[in-house]
Amino acid sequence: MKKEDLKIVFFGTPEFAVESLDALITNRFNVVCVVTMPDKVAGRGHKLYQSDVKRYAVAHNLPLLQPEKLKSEEFLERLRALNADLFIVIAFRMLPREVWQMPRLGTFNLHASLLPKYRGAAPINRAVMNGDTETGVTTFFLKHEIDTGDMIMQRKIEILPEDNVGDVHDKLMHLGAGMVVETVNAIIDGTLTTTPQPDGEFTPAPKIFKEDCHIDWRKSSIEVHNQIRGLSPYPAAWTVIIEESGRPLESKIFRSALTDSKVENNSQPGSIKIDGKRLLVACGDKWLEIFELQPAGKKRMATEAFLLGYHPSHMQ
Repeated sequence: MKKEDLKIVFFGTPEFAVESLDALITNRFNVVCVVTMPDKVAGRGHKLYQSDVKRYAVAHNLPLLQPEKLKSEEFLERLRALNADLFIVIAFRMLPREVWQMPRLGTFNLHASLLPKYRGAAPINRAVMNGDTETGVTTFFLKHEIDTGDMIMQRKIEILPEDNVGDVHDKLMHLGAGMVVETVNAIIDGTLTTTPQPDGEFTPAPKIFKEDCHIDWRKSSIEVHNQIRGLSPYPAAWTVIIEESGRPLESKIFRSALTDSKVENNSQPGSIKIDGKRLLVACGDKWLEIFELQPAGKKRMATEAFLLGYHPSHMQ
């Protein structure tokens, strides 16, 4: 089969998916349609937000579908009419069986972890938050249970000590795009092999909620540091800074550094120590240095700028 004869429907929403879609288009694969989320109203100005994948599809004149309901007969009929051979899904909603079983060559997904590790909605965040030193991407064929299908390919990367989730996201986005192209080429060449995921061996990666982002200063400094890294730049770890006046100030923390300084017995978790232009916070074991933060309603700023305008007493 020639690649121009293989009809592909691409499902995706955020920037992470755009890189792979662009790789398919750049390599002249026949993407007959792109499916993404409906436009939604967002932000203070109540503006209509278009997904990153939609903006790419429009800019490249690709046919586009934005179904409200993936099981609606109208959407299913339009998909069937495309007579596609292969569906590719990256960072999209969970597909119903009626959709992923449709193409003759199946539906494969690019997932941002080394499956079966980190099945779920937030694999990159969870890997960094847990202090992992490596992660990767996996392509696998969809089946009904989420992130459980037979694996096609995997590639690994190192998570460096200074990496935050944004850094790892970008590395995996580029790595994954190349592997999507490799996977499609293997399907065309007939060289594709699959491996079942091990039974019972998996690590969940549930969606990130606001309570997951709240810093508990009673934890060890490495746990807090990894939480900050694993949520930066988005959605960001947060704490409540109590100023000397007693005023509470909810703030996001974007960058921190470990220290070797143990916390004294009289310093409670969340205690603050200001050393010139440095801001240190007591964790359960050691002091953690804060480099970058954002008080509610203000811009993201370096600690030095923060200390010029605020007088923190402790964090909770």
